[in-house]
Amino acid sequence: MYRFVYWLVLSRLPVEGTHRVSFALLRALTAVPGVLALVTWVLAPRDPILRVRVFGRDLPGPLGLAAGFDKNAAGIGPLLALGFGFVEIGTVTAEAQPGNPKPRMFRLARDRALINRLGFNNRGAAAAAAKLTRRPSTTATIGVNIGKTKRVSESDAIGDFVNSATMLAPLAHYMVVNVSSPNTPGLRDLQAVEKLRPLLSAVRVACDVASPIRRVPLLVKIAPDLADADIDAVADLALELGLDGIIATNTTISRANLATPNVDAFGSGGLSGAPLKQRSLDVLRRIRARTGTRLVLIAVGGIETGEDAWARIRAGATLVQAYTGFIYGGPTWPRRVQRELAALARAAGFESIDQAIGSDATTTPAKAERSGRP
Repeated sequence: MYRFVYWLVLSRLPVEGTHRVSFALLRALTAVPGVLALVTWVLAPRDPILRVRVFGRDLPGPLGLAAGFDKNAAGIGPLLALGFGFVEIGTVTAEAQPGNPKPRMFRLARDRALINRLGFNNRGAAAAAAKLTRRPSTTATIGVNIGKTKRVSESDAIGDFVNSATMLAPLAHYMVVNVSSPNTPGLRDLQAVEKLRPLLSAVRVACDVASPIRRVPLLVKIAPDLADADIDAVADLALELGLDGIIATNTTISRANLATPNVDAFGSGGLSGAPLKQRSLDVLRRIRARTGTRLVLIAVGGIETGEDAWARIRAGATLVQAYTGFIYGGPTWPRRVQRELAALARAAGFESIDQAIGSDATTTPAKAERSGRP
């Protein structure tokens, strides 16, 4: 039914407007007394084989919603009710900003992909912190993804990230430093190790100061367009600094092998969805081979089915995330993917998803030893 409605109506509307209206309708519907509990009962994962323990927390399933969908922590409860095991909000910047001029989001239906150049449009870290503070106490796991305010220069970027981390770390179950979006000028330059080291170190200190009792796990999100040597360097840096994980990967600037005609007419921006599937998996495999089991790896990029999620878990991902697959798949998509994932795990003889993590992975011992960590 959703696919028919999508083809008949939603595919003919502007992408960003469709997202805004459908998200508002979801929040309004689940605000009706009893509806949120009903949706949760119908769609939320309850199969014990899907349970994953990560960052000291028990998640009902490994499939989460990637940053970008809920930038302002406006609908965490309704999104969890649809069947996601966790939600990552953001990207949040220290200051509120409108993002890039519209139109800035485009469908590539033939490729099951999106192009966006939103530019971190959000209401700022203080507003997100206020939303998170007002959330009722639950066992839900919420990640917070932070990025650089556009007007802030590269020389002041560390202070900008620190401001966001200070406000949001006490309210996050894990924090993500996003230096890989292609839509903020100069942001990807911060992925260079000589710039990334002081940035991550400063954010780690800020998280520890802001949350002195509970250590907040810290991850970095990287681009799929990095050269292999640079991926290795970031992986080594993550080990050196004692980070908790890496998210692989963000959107790509590549436009290779697309079926959509005249794709250059859409202009710049990050490409997400099915075309990113193989490269994101390759990056994940490379990081796992480099770091072994010492980091939590979260896989994102081109995940459309349970088979896609299963391949990432067996390659070494503890958790998987989606955005574009959800946009094209509709509100019952998270439940469908996790049911497929549970069936695949049972068919392979595993008693839990935890047992399957990295079951197809290889580690290069010499590279792991160079990190200097046991």
